[in-house]
Amino acid sequence: MPTLQVRDLPEDVYVQLNYLAEKEHRSLSQETIVILKEGITSKLGNKDRRRKMLEKANVLDIDGSKLPDPVTLIREDRDR
Repeated sequence: MPTLQVRDLPEDVYVQLNYLAEKEHRSLSQETIVILKEGITSKLGNKDRRRKMLEKANVLDIDGSKLPDPVTLIREDRDR
């Protein structure tokens, strides 16, 4: 299994990581791996979601300049 060494880790990050590890009853290494996995999954998921939304917008041929003004829509909704 590969090894990762982090240099110049800010003290506050280390303290927070250590706190979370103790709270979750994990070693510092285990907690670091869990947090890295969650962050990577989240970041990749966000990019994938954004890409899919852009694809949908292109398929639907949505042009932002042709959409109604949101202020007008809210005003109409409130007047009902």
